[in-house]
Amino acid sequence: MKDYGVIFDMDGVLVDSTEAHYLSWEKIGQEIGHPYPKDLFLKTYGMHNRQSMPLWLGRDISEKEMAALAERKEALYRDLARHTVKPIPGVVALIKALADDGFLLAVGSSGPTANVAMALEILGVQPFFKALSTGDEVKEGKPHPAIFLNAAKKLGLRPEHCAVIEDAPQGIQAAKAAQMFAIAIPTSRAKAQLTQADWVADSLYDVTSAELRRRWLHG
Repeated sequence: MKDYGVIFDMDGVLVDSTEAHYLSWEKIGQEIGHPYPKDLFLKTYGMHNRQSMPLWLGRDISEKEMAALAERKEALYRDLARHTVKPIPGVVALIKALADDGFLLAVGSSGPTANVAMALEILGVQPFFKALSTGDEVKEGKPHPAIFLNAAKKLGLRPEHCAVIEDAPQGIQAAKAAQMFAIAIPTSRAKAQLTQADWVADSLYDVTSAELRRRWLHG
């Protein structure tokens, strides 16, 4: 399987980090006197800051201001995440099984590299991943396919030789736009919102290496 890869989203696929992300946005909203509503958070969860911040503030935002807000928000997140983030059930076993089967593994996340590195450290799975594609490297957020295309390039694979595991509609759209096989798990969204995926699994326990090959490579 060395000619095929699996790209994992981070939030909602590798780790359950929703609460830490929301609390960090809530905190920075309090600091600047501009609340971050929970419904807006749920709508924009998984988007790049370039997409979510103008929606939050209701205006255009300069790169300098965005960078300052993002740096503060992500620092707050990492402080919270170290104590609250948990693995998505089944993810560590799946990572090890896919690697043992010869799949090349990558992370494709709109989050910063420091967040991705921390998530892999928390899970203890750093050695299994051959590439990281993050919001520090790619300006376009999901549903643009850039994050996943960058991951495929880093793995040295053609996009159609990659599968993506996602939990959000924007990520599924990005995977399909990249011409990759899209697998959805309903950790942060209901199944009804994930129907654009090629395979909507009940959980990561259902995403075995053998079942992936059956549905994707032999389907």
